[in-house]
Amino acid sequence: MTASGLAVENLVIVGSGPAGYTAAIYAARANLSPLLITGFQDGGIPGGQLMTTTHVENFPGFPDGILGPELMDQMKAQAVRWGTRLVEADATAIDLSQRPYRITAEGQTIEAQAVILATGASANRLGLPSEEQFWSRGISACAICDGATPQFRQAELAVVGGGDSACEEAVYLTKYGSHVHLIVRGDKLRASGAMADRVLANPAITVHWNRQVADASGGDWLEAITLRDAQSGATEELAIKGLFYAIGHTPNTRLVKGQLEVDGHGYLVTQPGRPETSREGVYAAGDVADAEWRQGITAAGSGCQAALAAERWLTHHNLAVTVSHEPVDPAEVGEPTRTAESDASNYDPNALWQKGGFALRKLYHDSNKPLLVVYTSPSCGPCHVLKPQLKRVLDELGGAAQGVEIDIEADQEIAEQAGVTGTPTVQLFHNKELKQTFRGVKQRREFKASIEALIGVPA
Repeated sequence: MTASGLAVENLVIVGSGPAGYTAAIYAARANLSPLLITGFQDGGIPGGQLMTTTHVENFPGFPDGILGPELMDQMKAQAVRWGTRLVEADATAIDLSQRPYRITAEGQTIEAQAVILATGASANRLGLPSEEQFWSRGISACAICDGATPQFRQAELAVVGGGDSACEEAVYLTKYGSHVHLIVRGDKLRASGAMADRVLANPAITVHWNRQVADASGGDWLEAITLRDAQSGATEELAIKGLFYAIGHTPNTRLVKGQLEVDGHGYLVTQPGRPETSREGVYAAGDVADAEWRQGITAAGSGCQAALAAERWLTHHNLAVTVSHEPVDPAEVGEPTRTAESDASNYDPNALWQKGGFALRKLYHDSNKPLLVVYTSPSCGPCHVLKPQLKRVLDELGGAAQGVEIDIEADQEIAEQAGVTGTPTVQLFHNKELKQTFRGVKQRREFKASIEALIGVPA
């Protein structure tokens, strides 16, 4: 205990991408009982950028590739199995002025002897004059999340960027759009050779070299973009219904601004080849300190380095309070259980959570309880994050409300009728009336408060 009366943590890890979870695995196996603040909305979603990636084909150990969200699920499960404790919220303040360091999250203050910052980086926007008008109405920063929505089916689509992410998204979107335009500001792709070859060999993709997006236009939905020739300045219109950004990222260092040294691009400065920052006992891992490589495997490696360095520093200063594992070998995690599609044989009118159009129709017509309908797609990382939060809300309400998951790829007509323009989208129904629509990842308390208002629970 400190003078504040707070128990001091050995190590707090802020961020939950491959860097954060790998750091947690190593720290937990060192009996440090780390606390990991996953993040929620600020700076992206829990799991980091791999949550908005389809098949990860370059992470060792997965010869046939693995979906980004599945890889992060496995890392998370491994960290928790060895004793990592999770705070599923955003860190809202970090005070590094004195030790123990202080981190504020979900209204509570946490004190820590050492801190690992693995807050990653956020997707950049173009800042077009009409960007806000068409955001989520044709413009998106996540093709993997939104590409399967009905409005993009068999439509002309465009991706901006020339790196691996842009190429991956362009190839991914050919599954849904009639044609994909890749807008590249230079005269060559910056992507790896394999990804560049995949794009250039695809007849469903047209690359527009030396072009920049000047603006977007349309009515209620995006209808066209204006391209400017980077050399001559001449402009042309390109008729599309979807524009996806893949133009780089900005490191998430806002919480430690003015407290740690950063470089000219805002990345945390560490000792060469090491995770130490400019303040003793504070370490950086992953994309928040990596302006060059920015790969899942390099992020994981730096998370390992940060945890080992923190363990050595805590031990050297006699600050570590270790917690032995009980049992010594924790139970195996096993394969994740997935919600089965409901039909006449397995439908349960009292189940808290079900999946598919059959369950939706039955509950919509027969149940008098509030009904949460979450529209998802298989590769949607934010959906991956949100579904456990919604299930937790329903569990906390003790059966007073129910939930249904709709896969917009399997149930395209339902998604179109519901006006879904991106995933995740959540609609709240009661007595056959649509009461509220939530787009994107929201805090758990928002959903809970809306349901409680319907069932008469006082605020």
